[in-house]
Amino acid sequence: MYGDAATVRKILTGLGDTWAVVGLSNNRGRAAYGVAGVLQRFGKRIVPVHPAAETVHGEQGYASLADIPFDVDVVDVFVNSRLAGHVADEAVAVGARAVWFQLGVVDEAAYARARAAGLEMVMDRCPAIEIPRLAAR
Repeated sequence: MYGDAATVRKILTGLGDTWAVVGLSNNRGRAAYGVAGVLQRFGKRIVPVHPAAETVHGEQGYASLADIPFDVDVVDVFVNSRLAGHVADEAVAVGARAVWFQLGVVDEAAYARARAAGLEMVMDRCPAIEIPRLAAR
């Protein structure tokens, strides 16, 4: 597992509440849509990042992380593993504090690069599963 319980807790409760959700669109059938809704219900500001730059869950979307005109705390990644490393590198470049790769998204080299750059990182987990667990404690 990539990201111990302390790291999960730190990202969800201690690094800030602005989450860029890469791959988020208005497609209600995609996991990103539901996860973003859960994050909002737990007080996170979600920022949709998708080439279509759609407004999702009432939040303005952007085509890329670099297009976001304000600081992002966490980059939540809903792209496949072969594209995820590039997103992690972009997260480092924009000054994010953490990267979260969703269930099934694994890139060990990207994990190592992000950690070496000082970011917290979790891979192959879902914040929509983890955040209610923290709230229940």
